[in-house]
Amino acid sequence: MTTSAPPSTDGTSTRSAGRRSVTALMCACVLVAQSLVAAMNLAIPKIAASDLHPTPAQLLWIVDTYVLVFAGLLIPAGALGDRYGRKGTLLTGLAVFGTGALLSALAPTLPVLLAGRAVSGAGAALLVPATMSVLLHASPPGRKAAAIAAWSTAMGVGGLVGNAGGALILQYLPWQGLFWGYVPLALLLLGWVARSAPAVPRQTATLDLPGSALLVLGSFALLFGIIEGPGLGWASTPVLGAFALALLLFTVFVRHGLRAAHPVLDPRLFRLPRLRAGSAGIAVGFFGMFALFYVNAQFLQYVKGYAPLRTGFAIVPLAFGMLAVTRYGMRLAQRIGEARTSGAALLLVATGLLLLSTADAGTPYLRYLAYLLLMAVGAGLAMPTLSHAIVTSVPAHQAGMGSGLQGAARELGAALGIAVVGTALSVRYAAGTGHGTSAAAAFTDAAALGYRIAAAVVLVVGAVVTVGLRSRRPAGVTPVEASASPTLDLKST
Repeated sequence: MTTSAPPSTDGTSTRSAGRRSVTALMCACVLVAQSLVAAMNLAIPKIAASDLHPTPAQLLWIVDTYVLVFAGLLIPAGALGDRYGRKGTLLTGLAVFGTGALLSALAPTLPVLLAGRAVSGAGAALLVPATMSVLLHASPPGRKAAAIAAWSTAMGVGGLVGNAGGALILQYLPWQGLFWGYVPLALLLLGWVARSAPAVPRQTATLDLPGSALLVLGSFALLFGIIEGPGLGWASTPVLGAFALALLLFTVFVRHGLRAAHPVLDPRLFRLPRLRAGSAGIAVGFFGMFALFYVNAQFLQYVKGYAPLRTGFAIVPLAFGMLAVTRYGMRLAQRIGEARTSGAALLLVATGLLLLSTADAGTPYLRYLAYLLLMAVGAGLAMPTLSHAIVTSVPAHQAGMGSGLQGAARELGAALGIAVVGTALSVRYAAGTGHGTSAAAAFTDAAALGYRIAAAVVLVVGAVVTVGLRSRRPAGVTPVEASASPTLDLKST
């Protein structure tokens, strides 16, 4: 009598290990791309004191050029990946990202540094939507929500990793060392992706070059008005012209999207209330978080007297706070609803910003840390819930556009947070020192104003997001079906 051997589980174990490897790889790629935004904040004091002699507005451009190009090209980059292959687009993005970092490290002048930042931003735009597409392709239906949560966490934690990694580099090296550090990282990820990432079937996608150009130029005009307003005058012709041009370009962008056969972003998508609310929520969440990153790095160095290394690691607990609560975000949303979860989470972010506005040179670090952890809880609960709301609102055949949209919302929110708070910071600081106030006291007052402005924006938009997420899905359509259904009629939604 013979007995059959139990079925082998080697194949299942191998597939599970492969999925975990792909998840780790995709999260590592987006984490590196996102970390460069925050790492730059630690370099601001050294760049300000360098031979480049940047003005306050130019310092903002050094930070925001990367974020602006990143945000403006994310959506067309998603379509590019759909058309030409997500793995190839991811490899190209990593190569371009590394090239931009190398150019920035070698930059002898400010224009070359800005060009390097723009090139790196273009590379980040190529790789980020491709990572989401590869990750969703590699994840079975039952694991897609967990994969989205892990990817969202990597995006959020990327800024904190940038603070810590940048701190280690800038403690011992000049500002150029920061960019040198990203060159081997890009090469390492390039080899890992080439070896381990699965090939994803291509989908039909048409590139919309006019729409992409309108989106990038409109974003640039808007940020130009915000950043250059203090120096040129808010009522000056260039600044008013920039705001008017931004309004015109975005209007033309919407009209073009409604008429084009294959727009880079179909405006009709925003008829979906959950997608509209999710996009706004992600944008304002990153607005608040990157306002924090921009001010915090300078506050701790200028006001508290921290060295770069101590500054970077002072905010690291924020990452652990986000990681600790992110896994509960989706569970809480399933229990009390997306609207309540996101609304409460954004309220925590705003409260943390308001509490940070009370900090000064005498504030104990543990109290300061408590304010940071309050923001961490809010961001950790909000981001997976809001990302899931977007992804499950977009038809499967527009997955590239959907992942690009949420990425663009993140980066545009970050860019606006840096621009708005940085502008308020420079104006208030200049006014304070101009009236004889000490540099530390003037910066403390300016940081408080910046944080309060950011908190007000998060509160107002958070209320709108909460209302938007209360909209019900069509009867009988579950989140999985909504994300997989290619027949969702946007024109009649």
